[in-house]
Amino acid sequence: MVLIIRTNELRQREVINILDGKRLGTIKDMDLDLEEGKIKSLILPGQKEKTFFFFGRSEDLIIPWEKVIRVGVDVILVESPGFTNISAGDKK
Repeated sequence: MVLIIRTNELRQREVINILDGKRLGTIKDMDLDLEEGKIKSLILPGQKEKTFFFFGRSEDLIIPWEKVIRVGVDVILVESPGFTNISAGDKK
């Protein structure tokens, strides 16, 4: 069975890591394989950090599509002990 979801709808769902129950946020961007018509990875904004009285963000989180366990009505469940952090300039 093939389920069709608009990217707009996908981006509104919260991403949760099932290994620790941590809310990772909502999708900022997606890496797509246009030739295959598939999602390669989800890109989430980095977590907020407080350092030296300034608020900043860490680097973006890249979640490979293979780590997505289930896409639910309200959330996207992923399973990964760690994610690859990248800066905005490193995305290809």
